[in-house]
Amino acid sequence: MFRTALAVAATGVLVGTFSSAPPAAANVQHPTVAACPADLTDKATCYTGQDANGAYYAIAIPKHWNGSLVVHAHGGPDLGADSDPTRSIDDLARWSVMVDQGYAWAGSSYRRGGYGTRMAAADTENVRRLFVSTFGQPQRTYVHGQSWGGDVAAKVVDLYGKKNGPYDGALLTSGVLAGGSRGYDYRVDLRVVYQYYCHNHPRPTEPQYPLWQGLRADSTMTTNGLRARLQECTGYASAPQDRTALQQRNLEDILAVTKIPERTLESHLRFATFTFRDIVHNRLGDRNPFSNQGVWYSGSHDDKALNAAVERFSADPTAFRDLSYDSDLTGKVSIPVLTLHAIDDPTAFVEHEAAYHATLQGAHRDRYLVQTFTQEHEHSQLSNSEYASSISALNSWVRTGKKPTANSIGATCTSFDRVYGTGCFYEPAFRPSPYASRVAARPDGLHWPAMTATQEKTWSRINGVGIAP
Repeated sequence: MFRTALAVAATGVLVGTFSSAPPAAANVQHPTVAACPADLTDKATCYTGQDANGAYYAIAIPKHWNGSLVVHAHGGPDLGADSDPTRSIDDLARWSVMVDQGYAWAGSSYRRGGYGTRMAAADTENVRRLFVSTFGQPQRTYVHGQSWGGDVAAKVVDLYGKKNGPYDGALLTSGVLAGGSRGYDYRVDLRVVYQYYCHNHPRPTEPQYPLWQGLRADSTMTTNGLRARLQECTGYASAPQDRTALQQRNLEDILAVTKIPERTLESHLRFATFTFRDIVHNRLGDRNPFSNQGVWYSGSHDDKALNAAVERFSADPTAFRDLSYDSDLTGKVSIPVLTLHAIDDPTAFVEHEAAYHATLQGAHRDRYLVQTFTQEHEHSQLSNSEYASSISALNSWVRTGKKPTANSIGATCTSFDRVYGTGCFYEPAFRPSPYASRVAARPDGLHWPAMTATQEKTWSRINGVGIAP
């Protein structure tokens, strides 16, 4: 059945390459055959296209297809105005290991850039439907998400992952699983703590704006400009001996208070600048979804002075509601979910996993969850042997009904490592500390789920709730 469907799908389409510009959405009725990433040359047939909402996508079907499909949700979010035709292609190259293991793969670039978890979840579901309509119904379908894509994939599970529904299981890797209303609080804290010490974002001579905006809407600041200000204040890019005493002290205080690793300080500040501007200005109509009221900042050389002078603000309740509705997770899971996370992830802290476990536990669904942790120190690049082991464990769980353990997944990784040689670094005994141990909890921020299924249902009746696609 699968080979016949492939032959039908490939008939009459133009052969292109990933580097050529995809045709306009109105002209794409079927996926177009395209050159595969180098790792999949002679191993798969690849396709690209654009769906009815304008989202570009990539699909790969291995020559020795096992009949199952992995639907991928990418991270970010990217901040371009339109769908990026290269994003899904790049992700296919990054997770070619899944195709190499025999799974078909489909990933959407989403219909636009910028924040929107429900939109991204809908586009992920759309590419699954497009795959089915073109190539036939897979035997099993798994959703995979990495980073912010982990939140997107978890939202797919919330919205579409019903028992006997279109998805049989989910793999969430390096996921931002605390959701939007709490998952960025450490970046809110970074934004205000940075300004307290540095006074250059904005400078006193520049137009002032509340820091929850991230950046004023009409600012022309670039990432290079932000980097220069960070260097000016902290000397973060210089060797310690080349920093001034003030730079070193500023850096020490910022890192100690926010608990952000030095190596990702810049990337977190970029998010708290440019992505916050997107969330606030482009998605929430200049309403504030963030709060730092009630937070006591500690770890600096002078906590009393810091807390007396740091900028404070409270969220607009409707903005908080809309961000929560868009990206928080209810935990109403009915299919197997497996997670993989580096203990020393410097971007999506491993405590996000504690938040997700608490979310499912609060919804009385934690029986559907298995979490694994590794001794790695990366966010975006974990071992291919572990990715292969993870998707295999999930597939076996779905097929047999036998729930794996962190020990059993770690033990099977060695067989995949003989193929990929990228290492197995599982730490089966590890359990993350509560989310509030790493990120200062706001009032009422200790209970999970952050948004209950009842709250979601209530909010869904409000006209215009959430973030528009």
